[in-house]
Amino acid sequence: MSEAAVARREETPAAEPAASKAKILLVDDEQKSLYALEQLLAPLGDELLTAQSGEEALRLALKHDFAVILLDVRMPGIDGFETAQMIRGRERSRLTPIIFLTAAADEMTSMFRGYEVGAVDFLMKPVVPEVLTSKVSVFVELHRKSQRLRESEEKLRRLAAHLVTIREEERAHIAREIHDELGQVLTGLKMEVTWLAKRLKDQSLIEKTDTICSLIDSTVQTVRKIATGLRPEVLDDMGLVAAIGWQAKEFQKRTGIRCRTKLPPETLKPQIDIATTVFRIFQEILTNVARHSRATRVDIDLDISDERVALVVVDNGVGIPDAELTAKKSLGLLGMQERALLFGGDVTLHGTPGHGTRVAVTIPTTGRT
Repeated sequence: MSEAAVARREETPAAEPAASKAKILLVDDEQKSLYALEQLLAPLGDELLTAQSGEEALRLALKHDFAVILLDVRMPGIDGFETAQMIRGRERSRLTPIIFLTAAADEMTSMFRGYEVGAVDFLMKPVVPEVLTSKVSVFVELHRKSQRLRESEEKLRRLAAHLVTIREEERAHIAREIHDELGQVLTGLKMEVTWLAKRLKDQSLIEKTDTICSLIDSTVQTVRKIATGLRPEVLDDMGLVAAIGWQAKEFQKRTGIRCRTKLPPETLKPQIDIATTVFRIFQEILTNVARHSRATRVDIDLDISDERVALVVVDNGVGIPDAELTAKKSLGLLGMQERALLFGGDVTLHGTPGHGTRVAVTIPTTGRT
């Protein structure tokens, strides 16, 4: 291949992936009107689904995600207004754009009613082809952009979940290395110093070995504290319930804030990644309580079932203002919510000034979304 051909090939932009077909729902009780709409919208190249009644439209709205719905106002049985209201009342289709179609020229009252039930536009029959295709194209493009955004968010969440898993595995590995390797070395060192002390006659040297042993004991405690901070053994060995109870006791011992715990039987053990997520969120909650709440008591309620893990933590502190819940500096709150979202869970916070803060964590036990 010549250099010029290579250069032209390098300059040619890569072809963009073909856009996925959007679904458009056409609803009209007259077959001729449906046929006309199909012919007008066919050049867009999207998937057109049709319904000749409100009931049929509702069934299709339950099964499909539509970019836009074109809905005739006047139909026998459930009319367009009732159909739109029911479509808007369902979670799956509550944000789907609805364009009303009507043959009447004096439909000002109907237009107001249509907008009240969630219409985004109103077109008179016979529709102007260019106007119809232009409006539908806008909503189809918005749908595609929203879809791409959702896909990007899902990819980012999967990546975040992967990074969290790697980080927890690495912390567990480092904790084991510190506990086992360094702990063994320190234990061996103390044994050697103790052996040496028994053979010394000089009192000053014996006292020095006692000091060394005390330093070794202190270092052993520090090593255990660091290893536990990285990854508590109780979480891996005994499960979430025991870990929550242990952390509450440690928090009370460290801060002086009384902790009342209501825990299920320790035999209930969710899968380890969910348990780790709930435990890390719990640690972050206690950190916030210690730093900001000025509380004297914390109530902790953990519930585990086949469907979900629920944790509620209530303190009697100053209460977090609503403005701080969405503040840019509230990275701890954002981190808790993101951790829960990785598993399809949720974290809600509610603070009452002067009456404390309530944090509720709910995570399905069925695994990640």
